[in-house]
Amino acid sequence: MNDFSMQLLPLRAFLYQIAAFLPRLLFAALVLVGGWLIAKVVRFAVTKALRAVNFPVLTERAGLDGFLRQGGVKVDTTGLVGLLAYWAVILAALIIAFNGLGLTYITDLLGRVIWFVPNVFVALLVLAFGAYFARFVGDAVRTYGRNVGMPDATFFSRIAQYAILVFVILIALDHLRIGGDIVRESFLVILAGFVFALALAFGLAGKDWASRHIQQWLPPETEGAPRTGGAAGPAVASPASAAAQAAAADAAAPTTVLDPLPEVPATATPPAPQVDGETLPRPASARGADDPLIPRRPVDPPPPL
Repeated sequence: MNDFSMQLLPLRAFLYQIAAFLPRLLFAALVLVGGWLIAKVVRFAVTKALRAVNFPVLTERAGLDGFLRQGGVKVDTTGLVGLLAYWAVILAALIIAFNGLGLTYITDLLGRVIWFVPNVFVALLVLAFGAYFARFVGDAVRTYGRNVGMPDATFFSRIAQYAILVFVILIALDHLRIGGDIVRESFLVILAGFVFALALAFGLAGKDWASRHIQQWLPPETEGAPRTGGAAGPAVASPASAAAQAAAADAAAPTTVLDPLPEVPATATPPAPQVDGETLPRPASARGADDPLIPRRPVDPPPPL
């Protein structure tokens, strides 16, 4: 009898452990079911709250929804945030359930995962607002360039937008703790190389190209408009512009019409005086242009030809 009781001791211990584990298992199951229901409520509440504050409009204008659609994701950014809230509640319920079961290693692992979820929330918000701000700056640069007559306004707007977007992505990666110093140092190296290459292009090989494009990018000046100078005083006009301004002023000035001089009647040549039938020579002042210097008498023959 005693031997039989000794053989039943392991079975009794096993049944005792099962009886002690069953309440904890039931508690874990209840926690998971309750966490699942709470997660669905939290997802619905977060999605409705974000749509109430027009968060989908922000993400659509920022381009995040289009990026997700191109990647094959069926939900928009608002649905993605609600999904993250859902899984955050589920992970919290799993941590409570495994902790009740005494599985400490799984609890520690899930704790690290759930502490990573807020960083994802912050990264999504940074991307949403940063992408919207980058597009706003790009549109502002494009509008200003077109208003001042800059031919490459779209090019400069894309540069401004992508530069801000790169900084926003680096901030989001820093919140996610991805890359760390490697990403920052790589970005600094790429930025330094780009600036150095741009300086070489403008200083050595692209002087003519740069001068042409700078003249195209600068807004055209109005003809005859004075240039506003800073501390150096008013700018001096060039000779060509001064001549053009003088010609315009002469054209705009009223023209004075002078009266014509009265015509002087031609003075008739007085007849030569005669004494006893002979013609006397006239004085030089009364002699005409066709009269000979030596007067002829009526009886004299004509001079030979």
